[in-house]
Amino acid sequence: MKKNNFSIKIKNIALFLFVLVSVTITSCKKEANKSYIYDVNNVGVAQDGVAKPNVKSTVEFISIAYSDLYGTTIDQTKLTDLGTAYNAFGDKKLIEDLIIRNFLNANGVSIPTLAAMNTDVNQFVINTYKKFFNREPNEFELWQMKSLIQTDVNTTPELVYYAFMTSNEYRYY
Repeated sequence: MKKNNFSIKIKNIALFLFVLVSVTITSCKKEANKSYIYDVNNVGVAQDGVAKPNVKSTVEFISIAYSDLYGTTIDQTKLTDLGTAYNAFGDKKLIEDLIIRNFLNANGVSIPTLAAMNTDVNQFVINTYKKFFNREPNEFELWQMKSLIQTDVNTTPELVYYAFMTSNEYRYY
């Protein structure tokens, strides 16, 4: 019986050594002097709104913002006063923010109501893009804005208008 166990152990060891040698001999080897070149096609990637190369001047920014919110042209005296404040202030983004906030909080602003926004969110988003960016939103922008409006109860039309009017794209035409 001991002899039988001993021969089984020797057979197992021999089989293990055979498998180990076979794997070692047939295993992967580095291919000498072989290089691979992968050709990649050039793909042009462009986003809507990025093709706006011109920055609005101070007068254009103020008068367009006023027209977008009030539906009428701004008074020359008010335009001059706001332009002077804009040019006198060092931080342009801060003064733009203050001008937009002032416009949004004043009486006579033409902003849809919360109920109108929530009734047809899709159309509200499309109209907002057209109004402020002079283009329609792409599918992702439409989905993102609709999702924000529908999931966050604190999102109001004033907040959406503020976000659009203080964005970098609104500053360009």
